[in-house]
Parts: sequence; C-alpha cells; structure tokens
Amino acid sequence: MFLTHLSLKNYRNYKSETIQFANNVNIILGENAQGKTNMMEAIYVLAMAKSHRTANDKDLIRWDEDYAKIEGRATKKNGALSLELIISKKGKKAKCNHVEQKRLSQYVGHLNIVMFAPEDLNLVKGSPQVRRRFVDMEIGQVSPVYIHDLSQYQKLLQQRNHYLRMLQTREQQDETVLDILTEQLIPLAAKITLKRHEFLLLLEKWAAPIHYEISHGLETLQIQYRPSVDVSERMELSRIIEAYSEKFATIKEREIQRGMTLVGPHRDDISFSVNGKDVQTFGSQGQQRTTALSIKLAEIELIFSEIGDYPILLLDDVLSELDDFRQTHLLDAIRQKVQTFVTTTSIDGIEHDIIKEAAIYKVHSGHVTAPLYD
Repeated sequence: MFLTHLSLKNYRNYKSETIQFANNVNIILGENAQGKTNMMEAIYVLAMAKSHRTANDKDLIRWDEDYAKIEGRATKKNGALSLELIISKKGKKAKCNHVEQKRLSQYVGHLNIVMFAPEDLNLVKGSPQVRRRFVDMEIGQVSPVYIHDLSQYQKLLQQRNHYLRMLQTREQQDETVLDILTEQLIPLAAKITLKRHEFLLLLEKWAAPIHYEISHGLETLQIQYRPSVDVSERMELSRIIEAYSEKFATIKEREIQRGMTLVGPHRDDISFSVNGKDVQTFGSQGQQRTTALSIKLAEIELIFSEIGDYPILLLDDVLSELDDFRQTHLLDAIRQKVQTFVTTTSIDGIEHDIIKEAAIYKVHSGHVTAPLYD
C-alpha cells in the first residue's frame, strides 16, 4: 500500500499544497512549527477521519476559513484508491473513489496506517485511556463493524450517564429508563470486549518474538487484557453478556449514588509484562521503549496478516527518541517493505542506508519543496 499524492486545502497552516510521494521512505524536514507534524496528521486524518492530536475538528481548519479539505491517492494490491475528506463546522464528508460514504465507519479502513510518535512511548507508562484509544484505533482499521459498535456504545453510555446523574439528584425517580439503557448497552459492551480480547491475543503473537529479538533473547513480552468484568473463564459472547448482566445488577445502587457507569469497555485496561514483571511499574525506560517499539512493529505485521497489504508507517519525530540500536532495528524491519513517512528537524546523526535512499521534502511556513534525493 502506497500513498502517491496528498492535497491539502485550508488545513492547519497549509493554504493549498499538493505533494507527490515516493514508494519507500519520505523524509519531511524542517524546523519546529513549520508544518511537518501537520502534514503527518493530515495523512492520519485522511485514513482515520479523526486526528490523533485533537478531539476538536475545528482545530484542523485554517484560521478564518470555513472548511479544510484533504485528498489522497493511493495504490493498493487490488488497485487504485482515491480518498477525499472535507471538514467543516457542520461536520465531515468523506468520499472513497468519488462515492460519498454514508457513515465514517464505512470510510475508515480503506487506507491503513500505523503511527509512531513520541507520545506512543507513553503506551506502556501512560493512562488506561491512552491504551484503550490505541486498541480502538487499530481494531477499527480492520473491522468497520467494531467502529460502528463502539460509536453506538459511546452514545448509549452518554445517555446512561446523563440519566444516572438525574437519578442521583432526584430529578428522575423512575429506574425503568435506566434498565432499558442497561439492556441496550450490554450486548454492545460484550461485542467490544470480545473483539479487544481477540485483537490483543493476535498482537501478542506478533509482538512477543519481535521483543525477544530486540532484547537479544533476554526478554519475553506478555500482553494481558484487563476488562472491567471478570470473563477470564471463557471468552465467549454469551458468557460476556451474562457477566455484564450480573455485574450491572450488583452495582446498580452504587451507580445511582455515583451518577456514572462504573463498568464497561470505557474502563478497561491492558498490561504489558516482561519476564513476568509489569513493565509499567517495574520496567526500566529501555524496557518500556522496547515494548512500545515491539508493539508498533507488531501492528504492521498484524495488519498485513489481516488484509494482505502492508500499512503506511508514520514516524513523527520519533527517531530522535530512540537510541541507535532501536533506531536501526526499526529501520531494518521496514526496509523495502513499508512506505514510511519520517518527520525530523535534521537527518544528521541518523546512520542508516535507508536515509540515503529516501525522498527528502523541506517544509517552511506551510509550503513544501519538491523532493530532493540524497
């Protein structure tokens, strides 16, 4: 899978730019605050229909403009792909091969990407929310149904929390509506829980041998899913539904007292262990970084195993965060296999042949030069 062209209009600090990319490595070079990360974000938004940097779509629109537009052309194993995303104050419109998509869940997954940025090093030591978001974004790329289920779950969760607050403050006293919302929430929660479990089993399958290799055979990585209900005996949909039903019945009064939903996928977590010890608590910074790198490289292989095409890799200012050994391992793993975009302020100090083969673009004040080949 290769992104061949990208056009930006009124996107962040870009007024109007069209860039043609190489199929192997594309280096986006420039000083800070010139638009490097904005370009990387635009590729991410083109693929995922949302930003990894902000939840407010209005932030993506150039100052004093009414809309932003991102267009891209890609080559996949089964043919050419044309994508278009228009972001306005009214919402988003997405087109795939010039056909408007009725739901964003139908749009996401046509262009597959893996993003590795400095904040991804927080995947291990950051908050559970960071890990949940990572899992949701990755599953969503290979399962449109998951995106739809997650969206429905989040809407119902919002309604249920609102009603719980009204019961808490005694604006409402009828619990029938709460019971109906709970009944609607449970099957969605169960489907999300099951899908996360299946995904994390696959991720561990790919990540463990990568981690073992990077650590010179000294470390074994394990990934453990920690859902908010106990379903460790059997991970089957009917069993998960049953577990959720029992749990919600048990904590109903406590939820009313607290005015919030206390169990569900929105409270799940994931733990990473190396040689049986929790990396977040007991791991060194090196082990935490090796774990994060292993997971990102595993994502690439997992997506390939699911769709038969390699995703595009976005390395946003992350090479400088890795030591020479991990940097070399990353670049060796993707060479001649994955189209890669790298943002950096300088290529000095990056000692790898892959850099010499790259197309280099310079960004200054939202303008991009034609590629220079070193």
